[in-house]
Amino acid sequence: MKRAHPRPVRIALAALALAVVAAWVVLLRPQFLGGPAAYVIVSGTSMEPTLVDGDLVLARQESSYAAGDIVAFRVPKGDPGAGAMVIHRVVGGSASAGYRTKGDNRSDRDTWRPTSRDIVGSLWLTIPRAGAAVAFLRSPFLLAGLAGLAAFLFVSAGRRQRRPKRAPHGLRGSYTYPRPTDSPPPRRRAPARFSPGDTGSAPGFRATSPVASPTARPS
Repeated sequence: MKRAHPRPVRIALAALALAVVAAWVVLLRPQFLGGPAAYVIVSGTSMEPTLVDGDLVLARQESSYAAGDIVAFRVPKGDPGAGAMVIHRVVGGSASAGYRTKGDNRSDRDTWRPTSRDIVGSLWLTIPRAGAAVAFLRSPFLLAGLAGLAAFLFVSAGRRQRRPKRAPHGLRGSYTYPRPTDSPPPRRRAPARFSPGDTGSAPGFRATSPVASPTARPS
């Protein structure tokens, strides 16, 4: 049997878990949940050697952006490829007129001029090659497999609940476990006792006349 953790240890673990959750809510909560972070998977070679294909970038929203910042943005409406996610470096422009961007592995600037509305955030953290794992977690094949596994476990649990109980060792055939009752067990009657001079009859016994004791004959 495992021993329970002392109270100070449990309090410390609870405080650590609460701190991790609070940090996630403040720093890493995705934007679609109202948080400041955007998770972008790098695709292509336009940002090599800074970023390579398959890297995972965590971008955070900022109030303004300057030349040299690596930003993730969506191609503005009306431009070719509108809505696509791009991660390039800011090389000029402004928030009002639109920023000028360029890939580190490109010689020409982009034709797009994203504004602050189009930018989802600037690079805050890079996790090398982690984008492949995230893409796998998003794949429909994995989701279908997890759904099938959940259904299998649910059906198996239902079968276990309907399975009859086994009879105790040494007994064959069906066996019904006794159910506890609130009524007390029946009391046993003590056997009737009779004294040598008792001539009465008890239930289940036939009364007989007493045997006369031998008397002395006169000589």
